[in-house]
Amino acid sequence: MDGSWAGRRVYGSEPDEPDPGPKQGHVYVELVGGPLDGLLLDVTGWPPQEIVDGAVLMSDHGRFGPGGRSDYEPAEGGSGDVGRFVWRGDVP
Repeated sequence: MDGSWAGRRVYGSEPDEPDPGPKQGHVYVELVGGPLDGLLLDVTGWPPQEIVDGAVLMSDHGRFGPGGRSDYEPAEGGSGDVGRFVWRGDVP
């Protein structure tokens, strides 16, 4: 786990969760841009192809409000920096 991620919040953690940060032994990518900017996404156990495909994540703060989703893809289109997913836009 990257030491600079200590104290950061993981996507999907509840606001009242006692420790919403990264867990030892898990693999994370940083969400960059868009409504989820700065959160970490736990990709532990994801097959390599799913990481290349990126993720469409629920986000109440995106263009479509509650129930909307935000599309994040690996930086550099899947090559290079696999530790970051970059926002590509919001979908209903």
